[in-house]
Amino acid sequence: MTAPAATGRAWLLNAMTTVLLWGIWGAFSGLSPQHGFPETLVYCVWALTMIPPALIVLALAKWKLDLNPRAIAYGLAVGALGAGGQMVLFYAVTRGPAYLIFPVISLSPVVTIALSFLFMGERTGRLGAVGIVLALLALPTFDFAPGGSAQGGGWLLLALIVMLCWGLQAYFMKSANHIMSGESIFFYMMVTGLGLVPVALALTDFSRPINYGLDGPGLAAVIQVLNAIGALTLVFAFRYGKAIIVAPLTNAGAPLATAIISLVALGVMPGSIKLVGIVLAVAASLLLAVEPDGAEPLAPENA
Repeated sequence: MTAPAATGRAWLLNAMTTVLLWGIWGAFSGLSPQHGFPETLVYCVWALTMIPPALIVLALAKWKLDLNPRAIAYGLAVGALGAGGQMVLFYAVTRGPAYLIFPVISLSPVVTIALSFLFMGERTGRLGAVGIVLALLALPTFDFAPGGSAQGGGWLLLALIVMLCWGLQAYFMKSANHIMSGESIFFYMMVTGLGLVPVALALTDFSRPINYGLDGPGLAAVIQVLNAIGALTLVFAFRYGKAIIVAPLTNAGAPLATAIISLVALGVMPGSIKLVGIVLAVAASLLLAVEPDGAEPLAPENA
């Protein structure tokens, strides 16, 4: 299949859509577990919410699914790295403190940037370079919470595995866009997400009370569909833009949006460290958004 050429600022529109949707999702994602619906079952609901957008975009593409072995391998790799990282994260938070785990994971764009620089030859201008640095500085601050003690052992290794998975996922997502359609990439992401549902069910403690009401799985579905659509627009952001810019923009922009929404809608006042992160993320987002070298016309291949 021939990949369409990128035009204008399609990468930025898709990236900012991801930032907005993931920002809203991040602000309200904790509501379902707070109402007695376990995070492992939230994963199952998320996997199901991937189905409608995957089928809709595939229908708009006239059901043209890339079925050659190379495309399937890339699509499944992207999906497995994303969903697999999520599974490892579920286990990690039972072994260590979230306030240390999430700052480590938030540095996944470092992996994406390094691989894109070394193997895809991506470069950016001065504004983009400064924006990338500011974004990387901002990322850990959004999940940093002083105090507490590291419990158990092995959590750091697990956090590094998640960071590596998600950094590799973004790199392979960009690489896959050169040989297959974005619709096909997202379809395979859906397939692998559903494939790990049995693992999530196995990790669920069904001996504890579980809320199966509307404010349990129902609320989770409403919130997680934002995550699913954001993942779809992220695929197209990588399709039309440089991974070296898209990765830090979305990874810094989404927590920024979450912080602002939490402040306005939930009345949650961020601490001083998070305020520093907000300032850094705003500056980074502006620099990356105006960077003239952000778009990257694809040199399509026939898959």
